[in-house]
Amino acid sequence: MLNIQEFVGGLRIEVKVQPRSSSNQIAGEHDGALKVKLTAPPVEGEANQALIKFLARSLKISRKNVVLIRGETARNKLIEIKGLSKEKLLQTLGL
Repeated sequence: MLNIQEFVGGLRIEVKVQPRSSSNQIAGEHDGALKVKLTAPPVEGEANQALIKFLARSLKISRKNVVLIRGETARNKLIEIKGLSKEKLLQTLGL
């Protein structure tokens, strides 16, 4: 089960990133975190930018509504998503 914290105006979700993958995709749940595979390498914030862009596009929301809260240099990150409910998130991601 995904570890999702809801708050007024949005939610926070833990994400485990796997950089340098063959394609950008959501790979399901891993230890309570959403596992995301990205083609971008983990250099100079490229994977972080790719993650934000990929999540925004996948959830059909503006990029400014997806914010990296914690884990800039780690594989495990905390992402804040504004203007989305837990149900809508799970439905959109197909989880």
